Amino acid sequence: MPSAARGALVQRVSALPDGPLDVTWLAVEAPRLPLGRIRLHWEPASLAGWDVTAHLGLATTEVHLASWPAAPDDWPRLVRPTLHEVLGLCAALAVATAALDLSNRLAHV
Repeated sequence: MPSAARGALVQRVSALPDGPLDVTWLAVEAPRLPLGRIRLHWEPASLAGWDVTAHLGLATTEVHLASWPAAPDDWPRLVRPTLHEVLGLCAALAVATAALDLSNRLAHV
């Protein structure tokens, strides 16, 4: 990971078991994660593999989503199912929130 990055912002996660995990570097001075976005950070583990962590942006804060200590070198394959499910859940919650907002506006018309 470049020294000017504090992690990688997940852009897209394939639904395929061996599909790609697309990320962009997130600068150290980048603001808090936007709602529903995931930041990955990885560094070499003390004995072997990689210590990988994921954080999720919520409305007012970031939360620790998951950790994969000493993950093997093919760790993107390991973390992909979790990231795919969380991003799907965030998208579903966004649609439900928009539907409720619209329903509330129409109730006051």
